Amino acid sequence: MTSPNLSLKVYRDLESLEELRPAWEDLLAHYPAASIFSTWEWLAPWWRAFGSKRQLWALAFFDGSGKLAALAPLSLETRQIGTGLKFHVLQLMGDGSQDSDNLDLPVRPAFEDLFVRSFLNYLESQASEWHFCELNTFPSNSSAGLSLEQHLRKRRWTTVTYQRPCSAIALPETWETYLQQLSGKERGKIGRYTRLLEKNYTVRVHKCSQEGELRACLETLFDLHEKRWRLVGQTGSFQDPARRQFYNDLASLLLGRGWLEFWHLELNGNPAASQFGFRYGSTVFQLQEGFDPAYYRDAVGYVLRGYVLKALIAEGVRCYDFMGGVDPSKTRWGAKTGTYHDLHFALPRSRGSVYLRLKHSAQENKQRLRETLSPRAWSILHSINVKLRGVKTPAREKVNEDD
Repeated sequence: MTSPNLSLKVYRDLESLEELRPAWEDLLAHYPAASIFSTWEWLAPWWRAFGSKRQLWALAFFDGSGKLAALAPLSLETRQIGTGLKFHVLQLMGDGSQDSDNLDLPVRPAFEDLFVRSFLNYLESQASEWHFCELNTFPSNSSAGLSLEQHLRKRRWTTVTYQRPCSAIALPETWETYLQQLSGKERGKIGRYTRLLEKNYTVRVHKCSQEGELRACLETLFDLHEKRWRLVGQTGSFQDPARRQFYNDLASLLLGRGWLEFWHLELNGNPAASQFGFRYGSTVFQLQEGFDPAYYRDAVGYVLRGYVLKALIAEGVRCYDFMGGVDPSKTRWGAKTGTYHDLHFALPRSRGSVYLRLKHSAQENKQRLRETLSPRAWSILHSINVKLRGVKTPAREKVNEDD
C-alpha cells in the first residue's frame, strides 16, 4: 500500500516484525524523543508475555529510498464494555498491562505530517476493523503525538485528550551539586541514614551485571516486592506468571545491550532492598522496587537510592525518570512534575465515536461530583462503586519504597 511519498508494510506477527530490527534501531537513533519503551528490547518481551489476547498490527512507513521513516507499533484488542457490547480497540503495543509508560510513534524529523496523514488514511481505509483508538502515555515531547492531534481535529474525527502526571530528576554533573538542589532536611537524611546503616551492618551495594546472576537477582526482587505488599494485606504484581516472564525476558535483553540498571542492597549478607531500572541514552528509568519490611526503620530503600543516584551521576546520567505518578517519595529527591498525554479518537459518526463521547461526558460528571462532595462523602461513594463493579487491585503497583 502506498501514499504520495510513503509506502506501508503491515506486520501481523512478532517473527516477521523482527526482520525490521536494524531499520528500527536506525529510526530511533534519529528520533529526538526516543526512549526504551519504543525499542524492540522492551516491546518484544512485553508482547510475548501479554500479547496472547491481542492481535499485532504494526505499521512501518518507508520513504522513497526504502528507509524506515516512521513506525506505529499497534495492537488490536476486543474489549467487552457493559452487557453484550464489544469494541475493537487499537492501542500502542506495550499498553494494557500497566507496565509501560512513555509509549510513542517514532518518526524521522521532517516526516511527521506526512507520516500522520498516511497513518490516518490507512486507518480510515480499515474502518471496519476497529471502533476507536487509545494511544496512551505519549511523552510531552512526542512530535508524532502533537502532529496527530492537530490532524485529527482538522479532519473532525472525534478526539478526546487526557493528561496524567509523571516525574523525573534532572541530574547535574556532580553529586555535590545535586545535594545542593535538595532541601537541608533531605541532605541530612541521606548522610544520616547512610552512616547509621554502615555503622550497624556490613553494607554491600551491588549492580547485577552478569547473565549468570540475573535469575537470582530477579527472584530477590520478586520476593522483596511481595514481602512489602503482604505487609499491607495485598498481593503484589509478581504473583502474575506473565509479569515474571516479562521481567525475565526483558532483563536478559537489556543486560545484553548494557542498558540494565538493576541494583541491590545487602545487610550482613541478607537482601534488604532492590531497584529495577534501565538506561537509554543519558536517562535512567526506574520501574520497580522492593524492600524487606524487617529493615523498614533502617530506610534501606532510601539509602539504596542515594547510592544509585551518586553512581549514575558519576557515570554521566542526566535524567532519573520515575515515570508515572507524583508523590513525596519522588519530589523529595528533586523530581519535577511533567505530563503524559493520552489521545483517544474515532471516526466521526461511528459507533466508537458515540462511545468516546459518552465516556468523556461521564468522566467529566464524575470529576464535577468529586469537586462538589466532601472528601469523606466521595470516599464512601467510591468504595460503594468499587464493590458494585468488583474492581480488583491494579496489576502494577508503582510504589517507591524508600521511606
